[in-house]
Amino acid sequence: MSRQRAIMNWSGGKDSALALYHSLRSGRWDIHSLLTSVNDRHERISMHGVRTELLNAQAERLGLPVQLLRLSGDVSMETYDAQLHQVLQLFQEQHVTHSIFGDIFLEDLRHYRETQLQRVGLTGEFPLWKRNTTELIHEFVDLGFRAVLVCVNEKQLGAEFVGRELDLDLLKDLPKTVDPCGENGEYHSFVYDGPIFSSRVGFIKGEVVRRTYGPSGSTDGSINDSDRGWDTGFWYQDLILPE
Repeated sequence: MSRQRAIMNWSGGKDSALALYHSLRSGRWDIHSLLTSVNDRHERISMHGVRTELLNAQAERLGLPVQLLRLSGDVSMETYDAQLHQVLQLFQEQHVTHSIFGDIFLEDLRHYRETQLQRVGLTGEFPLWKRNTTELIHEFVDLGFRAVLVCVNEKQLGAEFVGRELDLDLLKDLPKTVDPCGENGEYHSFVYDGPIFSSRVGFIKGEVVRRTYGPSGSTDGSINDSDRGWDTGFWYQDLILPE
């Protein structure tokens, strides 16, 4: 069976790691590269707040190149779509036919992704789609993946959760209103080891900080602590690559 060339939309977290794991095991895909949105101002993964040095360490251990979608601190949806379109066109010119995502059940997000892909003739692939999220977390842990929570939405989780290991003890402590996989944006994670990694990504825990998003609702995960009128606060665990 000939394999089709695909890119992996990589956030550095558990869903993209598990989706990549299943994609590699399927034998269907020639994974061309990882695609990651990065806040260009802070050199951190969008939404997750993880430093790009740690992203590069993940990519090295995955044996895959990483293509950055660099975004300024505040971008409109129109600007984001235009920059994404440019990157996707480059992939299409390199004979990429599919784009793989770790989404699980957000219908509107899947529709948005598929619409953007169709503009350049690419097809979306969603290996985790409609899977039970409790089962997914158990599978993630049972397979030997290791991850730490790097961002939590304070509307759903307290600051004491950020920095915690993503394991079954955490699952027991999550409020019943929180999706086990954080699919509604309750938390984000950083995967540092697992069956698709050649070795563990070492890190040191830095400071824990609270940040708020600006009312513009920027799509790139930019952090803006200047507007206290905006009520969506997030706690971030900084991770530092050892020297």
